Amino acid sequence: MKMHLAVCNVKSRTNLRRFNRRRILGMLVVTTLCGCQDPLQARLKQSPPTRVRGIVWQLDDQTLHPMGNWERLGARELLIQWTAVDGVNYLPGAEGRAAARFPDWQRIAAEPWANKVIVGLAGKFDETAARANVAALIEESRKLAALPTPLHVAGWFFPLEVDSSWSDAARLGPLLAHLPRPLWISVYDSANVGAETLSQWLASWLPPDVGIFFQDGVGIHAREASVARHYSDVLAARFGKQRVRIIAEAFRPRQGGGFRPVTAAELKPQLAAYDGFSVYLFDGPHYVSRDLVNELVGSENAAENGG
Repeated sequence: MKMHLAVCNVKSRTNLRRFNRRRILGMLVVTTLCGCQDPLQARLKQSPPTRVRGIVWQLDDQTLHPMGNWERLGARELLIQWTAVDGVNYLPGAEGRAAARFPDWQRIAAEPWANKVIVGLAGKFDETAARANVAALIEESRKLAALPTPLHVAGWFFPLEVDSSWSDAARLGPLLAHLPRPLWISVYDSANVGAETLSQWLASWLPPDVGIFFQDGVGIHAREASVARHYSDVLAARFGKQRVRIIAEAFRPRQGGGFRPVTAAELKPQLAAYDGFSVYLFDGPHYVSRDLVNELVGSENAAENGG
């Protein structure tokens, strides 16, 4: 969630900030014993559930007014990646430089897919710059969290992605004490250190009351969905399933550069692999259109809700 998304424009460092990370291909191993198929593989081939818990929105000047029918997928929660980025604020009353235009927060609060909202705080498009300014971002975030909004706030998200390549990530731990709870961060594995190593590393410094959004890496072909599921299972075993949620990347590399929306055929098995976890699509406004939603839930109801 950050997590970080994608339209090809200046801010499309959104193409997710982390898309400049190395593309590490995960290998999907299919095991067949006595003619018996791997249960996970069998699940991937079945007609998969399409329900998700939430939608991620990476707010930028070009995507101020999210519109969609994501509730048809089961989404009732909205994860906003940030409400201030690179010093530009999108909440009325915030200190510093205000955006030229604000989202219609009142309208968003009334949307069925935003029945609950996890509010992202202060971040930067450039990950290196964000990691170099953690304390300042924490202070900016603390002030943002104190501002009133019409949103039905269910938690807070500090939009600084972490992985084991960040050598001094442990200093983030005590700083997170300054932010309100429930609090979430996003985690990825660019170095492909493996689920167990990543889990142990997080446990060495992450406060016990901070939740984890695990970025599956499927959208950038870092790994297969079955491997991302293994990561999630390992994280859930260590931290508890209620503390672990999955960001399902709803995009794929576009031939010639950039990213395109995922197809229904690509997304269905991805969602099926995560059955039983709380899943959030990254990112609704950029990649998950009404037509894609209608295709996912079935043509018999494609006419409703603007389809």
